Amino acid sequence: MTNTNESQNPLLAESTLKNRAIPYPDIQPDHFMPALQASIEKARKQIEEIKATPEEPNFQNTIDALEYTTEDMELVASVFYNMMSAHTNEHLQRLAQEVGPMLSAFNSEVGHDKHLYARVQKVWDNKGNENLNPEQMQLLENTYMSFIRNGASLTENQKHRVKEIDEKMSQLSPRFSENVLKVTNAFEMYLSDEADLDGLPDSAIEAAAHAAEEKGQPGQWLFTLHAPSLMPFLQYSAQRELRKKMWIAHSSRCSSGELSNEAIILELIQLRHERAQLLGFKNHAEYTLDRRMAESPDKVNAFLNRLIQASKNAALKDLEEVRNFASATDGLDHIEPWDLAYYSQKLKQKKFEFSDEDLRPYFQLEKVIDGAFLHASKLYGLEFRPSNEYPLYHEDVKAFEVFSKASGDYIGLLYTDFFPRESKRGGAWMTHTYGQGMFKGQEMRPHVSIVCNFTKPTKEKPSLLTFMEVRTLFHEFGHSLHCLMSQCHYRSLAGTHVYWDFVELPSQVMENWIYEKEGLDLFAEHYKTGEKIPTALTQKVKDSAHFQAGIMSLRQLNFATLDMKWHTTDPSSVISVDSFEKEATKDTRVFPKRDGINSSSAFAHIFSGGYSAGYYSYKWAEVLDADAFEYFKEKGLFNPDVASAFKENILEKGGSEHPMKLYKQFRGREPDPNALLRRDGLI
Repeated sequence: MTNTNESQNPLLAESTLKNRAIPYPDIQPDHFMPALQASIEKARKQIEEIKATPEEPNFQNTIDALEYTTEDMELVASVFYNMMSAHTNEHLQRLAQEVGPMLSAFNSEVGHDKHLYARVQKVWDNKGNENLNPEQMQLLENTYMSFIRNGASLTENQKHRVKEIDEKMSQLSPRFSENVLKVTNAFEMYLSDEADLDGLPDSAIEAAAHAAEEKGQPGQWLFTLHAPSLMPFLQYSAQRELRKKMWIAHSSRCSSGELSNEAIILELIQLRHERAQLLGFKNHAEYTLDRRMAESPDKVNAFLNRLIQASKNAALKDLEEVRNFASATDGLDHIEPWDLAYYSQKLKQKKFEFSDEDLRPYFQLEKVIDGAFLHASKLYGLEFRPSNEYPLYHEDVKAFEVFSKASGDYIGLLYTDFFPRESKRGGAWMTHTYGQGMFKGQEMRPHVSIVCNFTKPTKEKPSLLTFMEVRTLFHEFGHSLHCLMSQCHYRSLAGTHVYWDFVELPSQVMENWIYEKEGLDLFAEHYKTGEKIPTALTQKVKDSAHFQAGIMSLRQLNFATLDMKWHTTDPSSVISVDSFEKEATKDTRVFPKRDGINSSSAFAHIFSGGYSAGYYSYKWAEVLDADAFEYFKEKGLFNPDVASAFKENILEKGGSEHPMKLYKQFRGREPDPNALLRRDGLI
């Protein structure tokens, strides 16, 4: 049995490692629950001390003091959920059914504490009498609104129901994610006939052989639903029936069977709807958007509809072009969803005289990472130094210390974790264990992780990325810069703690540099010869940037529309996930809806990832990033004045002020909505 003594629990003991690093190898699953219980009790004690303060409530003795009560609890939870996503096991998955409700119960307890709420409300009512700076004012507003939005002003019965709902939802979301991971891991397609590999590039064949060998099946080829295996297969396999098998397996994940997510979805939307109505909102979307730049479902829908009109027309033209090409090439009367990536890739190759595989040799993972670091160096004066001084949670993980080149000051710690494994969920994300800001009475610099699922190296080749994987790396790196460069006092306002429809700006704007010759020349070299990526090839990348922009845009709008429909519809009217999705996405599809195939059942962003009623944020932030990058292009890709303005007004400020104010300080005006349509060639 693990000793629960605080000094012997690595999650509770003060870290003696460099920069307070997390001692990952020392942490066992049995450490989490005692650490969480102890940290919650410590927070309760500190909250009681705040409530017992005899002086009249003011910002310092109430709002500022409350900010630091949950330091230990937040650290334990951050480490737990980082491991749940990046290196999970059955023990952690079982624990999630206890950890989530425990955290939820504590948050409800604090949010419903009428005496604490009374103190916070007094400070809010008297805010004009205190000389607060903008960051302090933002913290006060966030604190007050968190009480309101968690039901502090409700009756006791209503508070009890909100608490029940929160605890139940904290169990359902991890179960949703676990089901998706289990179904994804369960699918394995072994091929033993070389003829079945027709059309596949050498990189995909080598990776599949390596995967089969790792599973004890040498001489065969293993294909899975993990993106580095799935995507090349759908793009290049000449075996139509096998493409169909892969596409259907991926597109029907968790839509039926014992790991179906249907019941979870229906319960989640009902609980979210009920909770929103208890708090005085019409639906979950209204509740969510009350604290977003977009402000209301009507504004979001108007925004989406404007983009849908332009994107749908372009998408239908894109599809017709692919249909005509497939007919002329292979005599197909019609194409199916599992044909789209395959014929699109062939059409792209014909139109622009290159394929994604032509780019791969120039995108060795290590060089791409160095390229991202060099961009941060040229733009923001950062230096990244690899270090072996930090304990890691898996052998694939690497650590980098980040410094300011100008001052030599330590900026933060960056972990990278790039390859798929069965203990890691799919997709790509940035997370942190320590956020930037005051922690234990002194400023803490952030510890940030970029976690992805990229093509693994084989015996013959290093990890060579697709262009989309390069784009993903730069995207997540942009998120990491938002955290690393933060210069806030309060951790709850630092880094990515911003309005959800603003958080994607720093990540998405970073993607733009990889479409420019000047950006690619910093890192795109042939892994064998060291030759720079040819100018002609970079021009083809740029020329093809708008290829099927209509289909790509409509795909994102389909997800965003589906999300908004789920969270503005009365759940009592929903009969089944499949039928609901069919109706909800009728205007954003280019293929007919197939029975048993839906996005919702594996839509982790909105059912387990925090994007509920917020998926539109990707397109919203695309407007911001397109407008922001126009400024860089106008003045110069690495213009120090523009970079400095972005750094000082966006990256360093976190959520310390309203995002529109910060954006206007950077750009000198509000964003131009047409910037995105111009960039995508849709107007």
